[in-house]
Amino acid sequence: MEFQVVDKKLADIQADIEIIFVIEKNLNHDWVKDKKELELLGFEGKSEEVALLPEKRRIYVGVDSLEHDEIRIAAAKTIKALQNKKFQSAKVGVYIQNCPVTNIKAFVEGVLLGKYSFDKYKKEPKKHAIKTIYIANEEYSNKPFTIENAKKSVIEAEKLAQTVNFVRDLVNTPPNEIYPAKLAEIAQDVAKKYELECNVLDEEDLAKEGMEAMLAVGRASVNKPRLIHLSYIPANKKATVVFVGKGLTYDSGGLSLKPSDYMVTMKADKSGACAAIGIIEAAKRLELPVEVHAILGAAENMVGGNAYKPDDIIKAKNGKTIEVLNTDAEGRLVLADALCYAQEKIKDIDYIFDIATLTGACVVALGEYTIGVMGENSDLKASILDAAKASGELAAELPFNRYLPKLLESKQADIANISSSRYGGAITAALFLKEFIEEKNIKKWVHLDIAGPAYVQKEWGYNPYGASGAGVRLAIKWLQKQFVFNKKHP
Repeated sequence: MEFQVVDKKLADIQADIEIIFVIEKNLNHDWVKDKKELELLGFEGKSEEVALLPEKRRIYVGVDSLEHDEIRIAAAKTIKALQNKKFQSAKVGVYIQNCPVTNIKAFVEGVLLGKYSFDKYKKEPKKHAIKTIYIANEEYSNKPFTIENAKKSVIEAEKLAQTVNFVRDLVNTPPNEIYPAKLAEIAQDVAKKYELECNVLDEEDLAKEGMEAMLAVGRASVNKPRLIHLSYIPANKKATVVFVGKGLTYDSGGLSLKPSDYMVTMKADKSGACAAIGIIEAAKRLELPVEVHAILGAAENMVGGNAYKPDDIIKAKNGKTIEVLNTDAEGRLVLADALCYAQEKIKDIDYIFDIATLTGACVVALGEYTIGVMGENSDLKASILDAAKASGELAAELPFNRYLPKLLESKQADIANISSSRYGGAITAALFLKEFIEEKNIKKWVHLDIAGPAYVQKEWGYNPYGASGAGVRLAIKWLQKQFVFNKKHP
């Protein structure tokens, strides 16, 4: 699909259909040309409400406000409504609240994210007839904007949305096709395409590095674990930021076997690693002035005679011993070693984030759509929440306290891999990871639990059934706010 910003008014653009947003249920605006027809249809202009008038070659979509995410959702609803129709081109004006750049980007992102479907394995994939969308030099309330900035906004939005959709494809791909070695190959392909550095550690390398926790998780699988290190190092770097992603290409639960219903969708347990690939790809494509590292801990947690067991005590890369009480709390073991590796190998880290579908407890606490944000630096967490809001992703803080760490105490090892309480599981999982963050980096670290929004079995907003690409837009917006838009670092 192509977006063209043209220096013409809507009336002067030839297209098969015109897209019109109805704001705050107001059908009396001048640009609402079919008020009588809409009233006959019972169209009120409510948020996400759509009315297609094919004989008038117009489609109306309701928006509650001109907030960027309302625009993004409305654009997605529009493109979904036009799916399987025969319109090949569309035209739309610009809807600005405070910033034309933001809302133009939101519209383009909404179309591309809403258009996405994972139909690789379908005999007859869905068809999208619309090939071109023309963005007119016309704003609904006559607010000024420049064609040049509009074109830049479109290009940036395309790059970001394309990357998110690539991450969605990775997460949606089944485990028989993406396993640790294959994920490493994909990362190498991304590195080659975008001129990134890539280093892959196999099981022998992991053993030399003393990464026993990660090796234990992957021991019973025929697909052996890999640690993947991607690097983007621009000449004008302003900081060094690390994203460590959980890459469980499949999680059976190990000997603490999941019920069969809970195993379905476990291909999505690699969402954190896939997001990290997307973040570094987008950072490179957008030429952000930040050194970015993506560390992916890729493993399969399977059942076998050599599987790691409840009661095992294993040693992580930093020398801490871990008593295994549940083999289905495996992601934190992989992340523990990956975090240690990152801090040892990467010098002068300014910020370090881990991103993972880590706990069902986070979904219980925040619901299916919200990312859990945890850490010890209040200002850093606040900046993440601010970036989430600006990106359109939902995020909320889950607070640490002085009592929860005691629930991870072990009688026989330095730490247990699960809490002794059934409550607060998302927070205690983050506190487990904190044990593998060096003291000098504690205030630089944030844990992002994406277990809720990473993979949802129903459509929501501009997200399809399945993978959403959670975390990518949030992270890129955070990087832009800190290092591009001249904001003060948290």
